[in-house]
Amino acid sequence: MAHQALPTSGTPGTARGPSARPRAAPDVFGERTHLAAHWVLPVVLGLVYGYWVAANRRFGGPITGWNVFYGFMAALAFAVLYAAVRAVAGRLPREGHAALWAAFTGSALGFLYTQTGVAMFTCIGLSLVVAAATFLVLFYRYYTHEDAAGRRTA
Repeated sequence: MAHQALPTSGTPGTARGPSARPRAAPDVFGERTHLAAHWVLPVVLGLVYGYWVAANRRFGGPITGWNVFYGFMAALAFAVLYAAVRAVAGRLPREGHAALWAAFTGSALGFLYTQTGVAMFTCIGLSLVVAAATFLVLFYRYYTHEDAAGRRTA
């Protein structure tokens, strides 16, 4: 059985202490792939959301032209708002970053849920619960991925 020696603190690549930074995972996708995903993701998510809104709005009835138009308008609004939130949220501190995504998530779910015809207070209550849960999860994530000066590390 072969044994492998452990690196010591003096060897290169094993810096210890406060100045040591964790190594980032290698990026397996190219810049072109990231650029394509940057534009394709809002469009795909918007189309899925628009289809879902249109399906909720027609209550299982026949598909009409107005229903399809309404779905495409919902998809367009969702895609534009998603892209805007993604562009603005990264510049905010962790509280604002989490709050903006929570507001977007709660609003999107609330609008989707209102298309089913349930009571407005039910939609508002569910939206607030989802927004609060989203805020807590994202705030925790952003808080644990920043250094003491507030710079994002991952």
